This record gives sequence, structure tokens and C-alpha cells, in this order.
Amino acid sequence: MTTEEHVAEVMFSWKTLQRNKTVKYGVPMLLLVIGGSFGLREFTQIRYDAQKIRKRLDPSLEAKVNAEKQAVILEEEYEKLKEIHLDEWKNIRGPRPWEDSREYQEQQRSNLSKTH
Repeated sequence: MTTEEHVAEVMFSWKTLQRNKTVKYGVPMLLLVIGGSFGLREFTQIRYDAQKIRKRLDPSLEAKVNAEKQAVILEEEYEKLKEIHLDEWKNIRGPRPWEDSREYQEQQRSNLSKTH
């Protein structure tokens, strides 16, 4: 076999591969799916690493959240709730997004002062 025949055979097989639908559409699709999977894995890893950095507690706050002291903190909060008179509260709605908040707050205050 001469080099010219070999080149002609390679060109023929290349043209045959180009006409094959599996090679033309299937291989790029597989590359896209597999490559996309690896790309998404990297981006999600960056996201979770950033969340870990943001969630680190301040050392002074971390001392307060110690697991051994957790029950003591809960008891303190329970005692605080006991002191609050929950029967005397009034439900006051806040301003709607289209309402002027200052004007609405003044109106609420005047309504409260009228009832007391």
C-alpha cells in the first residue's frame, strides 16, 4: 500500500464518520452531558465552600452557644417568657407596600392613644 492509497483510505473513513449520525450528534451530546456534570460539580462545590465560610461563628458568639450551656439558656428564655403578659397584646398590622409607612405608623399611634 502506498502512502497515497493510505491517505485516500483515511479520507474515505473520515467522510464516512462525518456522515454517521451517531458520530455527528451522539458524541457531542455525550461530551456535553459528561462535561456539564463535571462543570456543575465544580460550581456547586464553590457554592458550598462559600456557605461554610459565611456560617462560621464569631468566637464570642460560639462560647455562648456551647452545647453544655444550651439547657441553661433555654431555662432563662422560659423565665423571660413567663414574665411577659401575653394576654394584653394587640395585633397591629404593618403598612402595605403601596402605603406610606410613616403616615401609617402615625395613624396607628393615634388610634392606640384614642383607645387608651
